[in-house]
Amino acid sequence: MNRNIMRQAQELQARLAKAQQELAEASVEGTAGGGVVTVIMDGQQHVKAVKIAPEAVKAEDVEMLQDLIVAAINEAARKSQELASSRLSALTGGLKIPGLT
Repeated sequence: MNRNIMRQAQELQARLAKAQQELAEASVEGTAGGGVVTVIMDGQQHVKAVKIAPEAVKAEDVEMLQDLIVAAINEAARKSQELASSRLSALTGGLKIPGLT
């Protein structure tokens, strides 16, 4: 019976490693200001790109642009966390394993 448990643990570990790799390769997009600012983030909450529409770059609108960037990052982070949670919870059967999400 111990061998069976060890085999299952090893299989779970392999599936989790694969899921984490897939999350690193996945991407989500957060936008703000009707698409003026777009942030692309992977499934591990790493920002990969920030796109800013040319019309948003005006000296008098710097504060608004900063707010839009923060909003887009927060939206992308939320989507990335949801993606990670949904993919990993399918593997763990809904168990909350510290450090996985």
